[in-house]
Amino acid sequence: MSLKDNQHGSNTHRDHRPHNLPLTDNFGKRSIKTFLDFRNTNTLESLDIKGFLVLCLVNLTCVSKVKVVSLLVGLMLMFLITASYILMWERKGLLLSAFPHPFTPVVVTTSTTADISLDKSLIDMKVLVEIINCNEQNTSRKVPDKKDVINTDPHFFSVIPDHFLPHIKSPCWYQELSSDIGTDPYKNNHFSLRSKSFKNVCDHMRARFHQHVCNIDGKLFRLRCLPYFYIIGQPKCGTTDLFHRLLMLPEVTFNTIKEPHWWTRKRFGYIRFKKGFQEHFPIEDYLDLFDMAAINIQEGISGNSSTEQHVLQIITGEASASTMWDNQAWSYLSGYEERIGPPFLAQDFIHAVQPGAKIIIMLRDPVERLYSDYLYFTLANKSAEDFHQKVVESVQLFQCCLLERSLRSCVYNTSLFNTMTVRLTLGMYYVFVLDWLTIFQREQILVLRLEDYAANLKKTIKKVFDFLSVGPLSEQVEAALTKRPMSNTRRAKDRSLGPMFPATRTLLSQFYQPFNSKLASILDKKAFLWSYS
Repeated sequence: MSLKDNQHGSNTHRDHRPHNLPLTDNFGKRSIKTFLDFRNTNTLESLDIKGFLVLCLVNLTCVSKVKVVSLLVGLMLMFLITASYILMWERKGLLLSAFPHPFTPVVVTTSTTADISLDKSLIDMKVLVEIINCNEQNTSRKVPDKKDVINTDPHFFSVIPDHFLPHIKSPCWYQELSSDIGTDPYKNNHFSLRSKSFKNVCDHMRARFHQHVCNIDGKLFRLRCLPYFYIIGQPKCGTTDLFHRLLMLPEVTFNTIKEPHWWTRKRFGYIRFKKGFQEHFPIEDYLDLFDMAAINIQEGISGNSSTEQHVLQIITGEASASTMWDNQAWSYLSGYEERIGPPFLAQDFIHAVQPGAKIIIMLRDPVERLYSDYLYFTLANKSAEDFHQKVVESVQLFQCCLLERSLRSCVYNTSLFNTMTVRLTLGMYYVFVLDWLTIFQREQILVLRLEDYAANLKKTIKKVFDFLSVGPLSEQVEAALTKRPMSNTRRAKDRSLGPMFPATRTLLSQFYQPFNSKLASILDKKAFLWSYS
């Protein structure tokens, strides 16, 4: 903190002498009467009344000016003392603002680039790791009953049937048209109203829509599909690049929006939580996202395609990186007790309508993920020092939460998430992966590492193809797929900031270690330890 220059007066010296007094050359030749001069008090004429009044006024003026100067000097001293304390606070640490819930306040240290060290973070990592390990016994959750899940949104579950068409690879079914065939089916789609690119897709599908309406027993039907696969996370782990490469496959090319964020946000009426409730995106709007694939599949069913078998193998998919972890919407709904945890998770709903879904998870070293996340989402004043300070604050806040609540409650706690200055919990992969494994079978979930994907793209992408049962690829498609530049890489201005501080890396490595250890255990792969010598 710097002090501004303040001017409390002029540099010009003023003459405060009483000029109406006889301060001339003959000053010593004349007697001066003071307030206590009683030498001639017996005679009236000896008292110079006029001179006495003038002298009183002048002396009072002098006294008042002395008081003013003294007051100003006192204020200046007070200002300097206060400023010194503020400067001291900036060097030694600031008290965090009050947490929305009654967590114990913590002191967060800030440091200059020269003196940042792990020892000055005031975090006892051994104690914190012990707390995390002790808390892991509370990680498992009770899977809600399917009836309870259905009761949360009866309309949603009335639209999706219990079974899908058997001869089609994607989860598709016929939905009866309730309105006239001439009605615009995409007129009120919320995605098209907010996305220019999807609006263009809707314009294209609208022109072909009536050609693909089926007449079954005198009733009109349209083909509807859900995603065959979901790339669910995590952010800054390569999900964008993987999705765009998959779009190069003939079987996947008809998917439109990469991240609709429907399961976690838009179906609840939220687009960005900080903007509050906006508008519900109904299930029909979400299904419209896969109509391009449905229309092409219908051509194969109707025999209007020269490559019927290939068309029936078209698969739908999306890659909302919030699906794995983001269940904050429940904290904005009435009757939700945040201390316990979300009553339902996104996977409860996906599994209820689509128990055979394919789930792809991309992960990376959580330390690097957090720094990449910080650089991507922080808009201004980014630096390695600022990142270090935010990490320390967030780790301490999470530690305070663990002293009062279970690990799962802290990981899913919306108030804590919004208070932390970096998205620390997103790197606690073990908690999220475990919750998905309590719903879906292990063979339905493919977990990849970004490090492997970047080091050997061809080998890793083959795992994805095998998992989705797509291919084999033509040489032309395979060459184009492997030569495609990486998507969503770090911006040049962010690269110029350099790496994080070694102390920050050490702190985060120790913090994430127990989570990585458990993740490697449940996946039975030591590579997820992200250990460094």
